[in-house]
Amino acid sequence: MQPIPQPIADILELARWAPSGDNTQPWRFEIIDERHLIVHAFDTRDHCVYDLDGHPSQTSLGALLETLAIAASPHGLRAEFRRRPGSPDPHPDYLVDLIPDSAVTSDPLLPHIRQRSVQRRPMRTIPLTASQKQALQGAGGKCYTVRWFEGGPQRWQLAKLMFDNAKLRLTLPEAYPVHRDVIEWNTRYSEDKVPDQALGLDKMTLKLMRWVMASWQRVDFFNTYLAGHMVPRIEMDLLPGLFCAAHFAILANQAPETIEDYVAAGRAVQRFWLTATSLGLQLQPEMTPLIFGRYIREGLAFSQTPAMHDRARRLSGQLQHLLGETLPACVLFMGRVGSGKPPESRSLRLSLDDLIVGESWI
Repeated sequence: MQPIPQPIADILELARWAPSGDNTQPWRFEIIDERHLIVHAFDTRDHCVYDLDGHPSQTSLGALLETLAIAASPHGLRAEFRRRPGSPDPHPDYLVDLIPDSAVTSDPLLPHIRQRSVQRRPMRTIPLTASQKQALQGAGGKCYTVRWFEGGPQRWQLAKLMFDNAKLRLTLPEAYPVHRDVIEWNTRYSEDKVPDQALGLDKMTLKLMRWVMASWQRVDFFNTYLAGHMVPRIEMDLLPGLFCAAHFAILANQAPETIEDYVAAGRAVQRFWLTATSLGLQLQPEMTPLIFGRYIREGLAFSQTPAMHDRARRLSGQLQHLLGETLPACVLFMGRVGSGKPPESRSLRLSLDDLIVGESWI
Protein backbone atom coordinates (compact mmCIF):
# COMPACT_ATOMS: atom_id res chain seq x y z
CA MET A 1 0.00 0.00 0.00
CA GLN A 2 1.28 3.47 -0.88
CA PRO A 3 1.58 5.92 2.01
CA ILE A 4 -1.36 8.29 2.24
CA PRO A 5 -0.23 11.80 1.32
CA GLN A 6 -0.21 14.62 3.83
CA PRO A 7 -2.08 16.56 5.01
CA ILE A 8 -5.02 14.36 3.96
CA ALA A 9 -3.77 11.48 6.13
CA ASP A 10 -3.92 13.60 9.30
CA ILE A 11 -7.25 15.15 8.32
CA LEU A 12 -8.97 11.83 7.66
CA GLU A 13 -7.45 10.30 10.77
CA LEU A 14 -9.54 12.80 12.75
CA ALA A 15 -12.54 12.93 10.41
CA ARG A 16 -13.20 9.20 10.82
CA TRP A 17 -14.25 9.88 14.46
CA ALA A 18 -17.50 11.49 13.31
CA PRO A 19 -20.63 9.94 14.87
CA SER A 20 -22.98 7.62 13.00
CA GLY A 21 -26.05 5.63 13.94
CA ASP A 22 -25.03 2.40 15.71
CA ASN A 23 -21.43 3.09 14.61
CA THR A 24 -22.22 2.10 11.00
CA GLN A 25 -19.66 4.57 9.57
CA PRO A 26 -21.55 4.86 6.25
CA TRP A 27 -18.68 6.29 4.23
CA ARG A 28 -15.47 5.37 2.48
CA PHE A 29 -12.69 7.66 1.28
CA GLU A 30 -11.10 7.75 -2.17
CA ILE A 31 -7.99 9.91 -2.24
CA ILE A 32 -7.27 11.68 -5.50
CA ASP A 33 -4.21 13.68 -4.40
CA GLU A 34 -3.02 15.66 -1.38
CA ARG A 35 -5.77 18.29 -1.89
CA HIS A 36 -8.70 16.31 -3.27
CA LEU A 37 -10.73 13.27 -2.27
CA ILE A 38 -14.15 11.70 -2.73
CA VAL A 39 -16.38 10.63 0.13
CA HIS A 40 -18.37 7.61 -1.02
CA ALA A 41 -21.38 7.60 1.29
CA PHE A 42 -24.11 5.00 1.61
CA ASP A 43 -27.18 4.46 3.73
CA THR A 44 -28.68 1.42 5.40
CA ARG A 45 -32.35 1.88 4.49
CA ASP A 46 -32.58 -1.56 2.85
CA HIS A 47 -32.00 -3.43 6.10
CA CYS A 48 -32.36 -0.96 9.00
CA VAL A 49 -35.86 0.11 10.07
CA TYR A 50 -34.36 3.18 11.76
CA ASP A 51 -32.76 4.56 8.58
CA LEU A 52 -35.96 5.88 7.03
CA ASP A 53 -35.24 7.04 3.46
CA GLY A 54 -31.58 7.16 4.45
CA HIS A 55 -32.06 10.47 6.25
CA PRO A 56 -30.30 9.42 9.49
CA SER A 57 -27.31 8.24 7.44
CA GLN A 58 -27.34 11.53 5.52
CA THR A 59 -27.29 13.41 8.82
CA SER A 60 -24.28 11.30 9.83
CA LEU A 61 -22.63 12.18 6.52
CA GLY A 62 -23.06 15.85 7.38
CA ALA A 63 -21.38 15.23 10.73
CA LEU A 64 -18.48 13.60 8.89
CA LEU A 65 -18.08 16.52 6.49
CA GLU A 66 -18.15 19.04 9.33
CA THR A 67 -15.56 17.01 11.23
CA LEU A 68 -13.40 16.90 8.11
CA ALA A 69 -13.65 20.68 7.76
CA ILE A 70 -12.64 21.15 11.40
CA ALA A 71 -9.75 18.71 10.98
CA ALA A 72 -8.51 20.65 7.94
CA SER A 73 -8.50 24.00 9.74
CA PRO A 74 -5.13 23.73 11.57
CA HIS A 75 -3.49 23.12 8.18
CA GLY A 76 -4.80 26.46 6.89
CA LEU A 77 -7.15 24.63 4.53
CA ARG A 78 -10.77 25.47 3.77
CA ALA A 79 -12.82 22.36 2.96
CA GLU A 80 -15.41 22.72 0.21
CA PHE A 81 -17.93 19.98 -0.56
CA ARG A 82 -20.19 19.33 -3.51
CA ARG A 83 -22.27 16.31 -4.37
CA ARG A 84 -21.21 14.54 -7.54
CA PRO A 85 -23.99 15.02 -10.12
CA GLY A 86 -25.90 11.84 -10.82
CA SER A 87 -24.78 9.96 -7.72
CA PRO A 88 -27.86 8.08 -6.43
CA ASP A 89 -29.56 9.00 -3.18
CA PRO A 90 -28.69 5.71 -1.42
CA HIS A 91 -25.02 6.12 -2.48
CA PRO A 92 -24.20 9.83 -2.74
CA ASP A 93 -20.64 10.81 -3.57
CA TYR A 94 -19.24 14.06 -2.25
CA LEU A 95 -16.23 15.71 -3.87
CA VAL A 96 -13.93 17.40 -1.37
CA ASP A 97 -11.52 20.20 -2.22
CA LEU A 98 -9.00 21.34 0.39
CA ILE A 99 -8.14 24.92 -0.51
CA PRO A 100 -5.27 26.89 1.10
CA ASP A 101 -6.73 29.97 2.77
CA SER A 102 -4.73 32.36 4.95
CA ALA A 103 -7.95 33.39 6.72
CA VAL A 104 -8.52 29.86 8.08
CA THR A 105 -7.33 29.27 11.62
CA SER A 106 -7.54 26.22 13.84
CA ASP A 107 -11.15 25.56 14.86
CA PRO A 108 -11.56 25.66 18.68
CA LEU A 109 -13.63 22.45 18.49
CA LEU A 110 -10.66 20.51 17.07
CA PRO A 111 -9.40 19.09 20.42
CA HIS A 112 -12.81 17.60 21.19
CA ILE A 113 -13.28 15.42 18.11
CA ARG A 114 -11.88 12.28 19.75
CA GLN A 115 -13.38 13.09 23.17
CA ARG A 116 -16.98 13.30 21.90
CA SER A 117 -18.93 10.15 22.70
CA VAL A 118 -22.35 8.80 23.68
CA GLN A 119 -23.21 8.54 27.37
CA ARG A 120 -26.13 6.12 27.80
CA ARG A 121 -25.95 6.00 31.59
CA PRO A 122 -27.55 8.48 34.03
CA MET A 123 -25.96 11.89 34.36
CA ARG A 124 -26.18 14.61 36.99
CA THR A 125 -29.33 16.69 37.20
CA ILE A 126 -27.41 19.95 37.71
CA PRO A 127 -29.19 22.48 35.45
CA LEU A 128 -27.39 23.93 32.47
CA THR A 129 -26.15 27.47 32.96
CA ALA A 130 -27.33 30.34 30.80
CA SER A 131 -23.88 30.57 29.19
CA GLN A 132 -23.86 26.84 28.38
CA LYS A 133 -27.27 27.06 26.73
CA GLN A 134 -26.23 30.19 24.84
CA ALA A 135 -23.11 28.44 23.50
CA LEU A 136 -25.12 25.39 22.45
CA GLN A 137 -27.83 27.52 20.85
CA GLY A 138 -25.25 29.34 18.74
CA ALA A 139 -23.28 26.23 17.80
CA GLY A 140 -25.48 25.16 14.88
CA GLY A 141 -25.86 28.52 13.20
CA LYS A 142 -28.77 30.84 12.43
CA CYS A 143 -30.84 28.26 10.54
CA TYR A 144 -31.43 26.17 13.66
CA THR A 145 -32.88 26.70 17.11
CA VAL A 146 -32.71 24.60 20.25
CA ARG A 147 -35.73 23.83 22.41
CA TRP A 148 -35.01 22.75 25.97
CA PHE A 149 -36.97 20.42 28.23
CA GLU A 150 -35.77 21.14 31.76
CA GLY A 151 -36.92 20.60 35.32
CA GLY A 152 -38.43 17.52 36.89
CA PRO A 153 -41.86 17.52 35.15
CA GLN A 154 -40.45 17.99 31.65
CA ARG A 155 -37.66 15.47 32.20
CA TRP A 156 -40.33 13.01 33.34
CA GLN A 157 -42.37 13.61 30.17
CA LEU A 158 -39.35 12.93 27.96
CA ALA A 159 -38.25 9.96 30.06
CA LYS A 160 -41.76 8.51 29.78
CA LEU A 161 -41.71 9.04 26.01
CA MET A 162 -38.40 7.21 25.70
CA PHE A 163 -39.59 4.45 28.05
CA ASP A 164 -42.72 3.89 25.94
CA ASN A 165 -40.73 4.17 22.73
CA ALA A 166 -38.34 1.49 23.97
CA LYS A 167 -41.21 -0.99 24.20
CA LEU A 168 -41.81 -0.49 20.48
CA ARG A 169 -38.11 -0.86 19.70
CA LEU A 170 -37.65 -3.99 21.78
CA THR A 171 -40.80 -5.78 20.62
CA LEU A 172 -40.64 -4.85 16.93
CA PRO A 173 -39.71 -7.93 14.85
CA GLU A 174 -38.15 -5.78 12.13
CA ALA A 175 -35.81 -4.16 14.67
CA TYR A 176 -34.50 -7.44 16.06
CA PRO A 177 -31.88 -8.11 13.33
CA VAL A 178 -30.61 -4.55 13.68
CA HIS A 179 -30.12 -4.95 17.45
CA ARG A 180 -28.66 -8.44 17.05
CA ASP A 181 -26.07 -7.37 14.50
CA VAL A 182 -25.01 -4.06 16.01
CA ILE A 183 -23.95 -5.26 19.48
CA GLU A 184 -20.50 -6.65 20.15
CA TRP A 185 -20.65 -8.75 23.30
CA ASN A 186 -18.24 -8.96 26.23
CA THR A 187 -16.22 -5.92 25.33
CA ARG A 188 -15.65 -2.29 26.31
CA TYR A 189 -14.72 -1.12 22.83
CA SER A 190 -15.70 -1.94 19.26
CA GLU A 191 -14.36 -0.65 15.97
CA ASP A 192 -17.55 -1.13 13.95
CA LYS A 193 -20.35 -1.94 16.42
CA VAL A 194 -21.66 -0.87 19.83
CA PRO A 195 -19.91 -2.66 22.72
CA ASP A 196 -22.37 -4.23 25.13
CA GLN A 197 -20.78 -2.47 28.10
CA ALA A 198 -21.72 0.88 26.55
CA LEU A 199 -25.45 0.07 26.49
CA GLY A 200 -26.09 1.25 30.04
CA LEU A 201 -27.21 -2.13 31.43
CA ASP A 202 -25.96 -3.87 34.55
CA LYS A 203 -23.94 -7.09 34.29
CA MET A 204 -26.78 -9.48 35.10
CA THR A 205 -29.13 -7.86 32.59
CA LEU A 206 -26.42 -7.97 29.93
CA LYS A 207 -25.80 -11.65 30.55
CA LEU A 208 -29.48 -12.50 30.22
CA MET A 209 -29.90 -10.18 27.24
CA ARG A 210 -27.09 -11.86 25.35
CA TRP A 211 -28.73 -15.27 25.78
CA VAL A 212 -32.19 -13.99 24.86
CA MET A 213 -31.02 -12.18 21.74
CA ALA A 214 -29.61 -15.34 20.20
CA SER A 215 -32.97 -15.76 18.42
CA TRP A 216 -36.16 -13.85 17.77
CA GLN A 217 -38.15 -16.74 19.24
CA ARG A 218 -36.45 -16.21 22.61
CA VAL A 219 -36.93 -12.46 22.42
CA ASP A 220 -40.62 -12.82 21.57
CA PHE A 221 -41.22 -15.38 24.33
CA PHE A 222 -39.54 -13.28 27.01
CA ASN A 223 -41.33 -10.12 25.90
CA THR A 224 -44.74 -11.79 25.68
CA TYR A 225 -44.77 -13.92 28.81
CA LEU A 226 -42.09 -12.52 31.11
CA ALA A 227 -42.11 -8.78 30.29
CA GLY A 228 -38.50 -9.23 29.21
CA HIS A 229 -38.39 -5.70 27.84
CA MET A 230 -39.17 -4.06 31.19
CA VAL A 231 -35.75 -4.04 32.90
CA PRO A 232 -33.84 -2.88 29.78
CA ARG A 233 -36.38 -0.08 29.31
CA ILE A 234 -35.90 1.06 32.88
CA GLU A 235 -32.10 0.91 32.75
CA MET A 236 -31.58 2.25 29.23
CA ASP A 237 -34.42 4.76 28.92
CA LEU A 238 -36.40 5.68 32.03
CA LEU A 239 -33.59 6.26 34.54
CA PRO A 240 -31.24 8.01 32.09
CA GLY A 241 -34.17 10.13 30.92
CA LEU A 242 -34.84 11.27 34.47
CA PHE A 243 -31.21 11.75 35.46
CA CYS A 244 -29.82 14.42 33.15
CA ALA A 245 -29.66 18.20 33.06
CA ALA A 246 -32.13 18.51 30.19
CA HIS A 247 -33.52 17.01 27.05
CA PHE A 248 -33.33 19.05 23.86
CA ALA A 249 -34.64 19.24 20.32
CA ILE A 250 -32.78 20.91 17.45
CA LEU A 251 -35.21 22.47 14.98
CA ALA A 252 -34.62 23.77 11.47
CA ASN A 253 -36.28 26.99 10.38
CA GLN A 254 -37.74 24.98 7.48
CA ALA A 255 -38.46 21.25 7.37
CA PRO A 256 -35.65 19.39 5.54
CA GLU A 257 -36.50 17.83 2.19
CA THR A 258 -33.34 17.06 0.21
CA ILE A 259 -30.13 15.16 0.95
CA GLU A 260 -28.38 18.51 1.10
CA ASP A 261 -30.78 19.64 3.83
CA TYR A 262 -30.00 16.59 5.95
CA VAL A 263 -26.27 16.91 5.34
CA ALA A 264 -26.44 20.55 6.45
CA ALA A 265 -28.36 19.45 9.53
CA GLY A 266 -25.68 16.88 10.33
CA ARG A 267 -23.03 19.56 10.20
CA ALA A 268 -24.99 21.66 12.68
CA VAL A 269 -25.60 18.67 14.97
CA GLN A 270 -21.91 17.84 15.06
CA ARG A 271 -20.98 21.38 16.05
CA PHE A 272 -23.64 21.24 18.78
CA TRP A 273 -22.28 17.92 20.07
CA LEU A 274 -18.65 19.04 19.97
CA THR A 275 -19.59 22.27 21.72
CA ALA A 276 -21.30 20.24 24.45
CA THR A 277 -18.12 18.19 24.80
CA SER A 278 -16.03 21.36 25.03
CA LEU A 279 -18.27 22.49 27.91
CA GLY A 280 -17.63 19.26 29.82
CA LEU A 281 -21.10 17.89 29.07
CA GLN A 282 -22.14 14.36 28.09
CA LEU A 283 -24.81 13.64 25.48
CA GLN A 284 -27.05 10.82 24.28
CA PRO A 285 -29.14 10.99 21.08
CA GLU A 286 -32.87 10.19 21.33
CA MET A 287 -33.80 9.81 17.68
CA THR A 288 -36.14 6.85 17.33
CA PRO A 289 -39.33 8.70 18.43
CA LEU A 290 -38.72 11.13 15.56
CA ILE A 291 -38.20 8.29 13.10
CA PHE A 292 -41.32 6.35 14.08
CA GLY A 293 -43.23 9.64 14.23
CA ARG A 294 -42.36 10.30 10.61
CA TYR A 295 -43.45 6.78 9.61
CA ILE A 296 -46.87 7.56 11.11
CA ARG A 297 -47.07 11.15 9.87
CA GLU A 298 -46.40 10.10 6.27
CA GLY A 299 -48.43 6.89 6.39
CA LEU A 300 -45.45 4.60 5.77
CA ALA A 301 -45.46 0.95 6.80
CA PHE A 302 -42.55 -0.31 8.86
CA SER A 303 -43.86 -3.61 10.23
CA GLN A 304 -46.03 -6.55 9.24
CA THR A 305 -47.48 -6.53 12.74
CA PRO A 306 -50.50 -4.17 13.02
CA ALA A 307 -50.03 -3.74 16.77
CA MET A 308 -46.67 -2.08 16.12
CA HIS A 309 -48.31 0.65 14.04
CA ASP A 310 -50.90 1.20 16.77
CA ARG A 311 -48.11 1.56 19.31
CA ALA A 312 -46.26 3.98 17.05
CA ARG A 313 -49.39 6.09 16.57
CA ARG A 314 -49.71 6.52 20.32
CA LEU A 315 -46.06 7.51 20.54
CA SER A 316 -46.52 9.98 17.71
CA GLY A 317 -49.35 11.56 19.68
CA GLN A 318 -47.09 11.88 22.73
CA LEU A 319 -44.38 13.48 20.61
CA GLN A 320 -46.78 15.98 19.05
CA HIS A 321 -48.11 16.87 22.48
CA LEU A 322 -44.57 17.67 23.62
CA LEU A 323 -43.42 19.51 20.51
CA GLY A 324 -46.62 21.03 19.15
CA GLU A 325 -48.67 19.97 16.15
CA THR A 326 -46.58 21.75 13.52
CA LEU A 327 -43.09 21.14 14.90
CA PRO A 328 -42.16 17.42 14.53
CA ALA A 329 -41.37 17.77 10.81
CA CYS A 330 -38.83 20.50 11.62
CA VAL A 331 -37.08 18.61 14.41
CA LEU A 332 -33.76 17.29 13.15
CA PHE A 333 -32.27 15.81 16.30
CA MET A 334 -33.26 15.05 19.88
CA GLY A 335 -31.19 14.03 22.85
CA ARG A 336 -30.38 14.49 26.49
CA VAL A 337 -27.40 16.28 27.97
CA GLY A 338 -25.78 16.71 31.36
CA SER A 339 -22.59 16.76 33.35
CA GLY A 340 -20.85 13.67 34.64
CA LYS A 341 -18.05 11.26 33.98
CA PRO A 342 -17.35 10.27 30.38
CA PRO A 343 -18.38 6.72 29.47
CA GLU A 344 -15.97 3.96 30.41
CA SER A 345 -16.99 1.97 27.32
CA ARG A 346 -17.51 3.36 23.82
CA SER A 347 -17.49 2.66 20.10
CA LEU A 348 -14.20 3.20 18.34
CA ARG A 349 -13.76 3.44 14.56
CA LEU A 350 -12.44 1.39 11.69
CA SER A 351 -8.82 2.16 10.88
CA LEU A 352 -8.11 4.61 8.12
CA ASP A 353 -6.66 1.80 6.01
CA ASP A 354 -10.01 -0.01 6.24
CA LEU A 355 -11.88 3.12 5.14
CA ILE A 356 -9.75 3.89 2.07
CA VAL A 357 -10.94 2.67 -1.33
CA GLY A 358 -9.43 3.12 -4.77
CA GLU A 359 -6.61 1.23 -6.45
CA SER A 360 -4.06 4.00 -5.94
CA TRP A 361 -4.06 3.59 -2.18
CA ILE A 362 -4.63 -0.14 -1.68
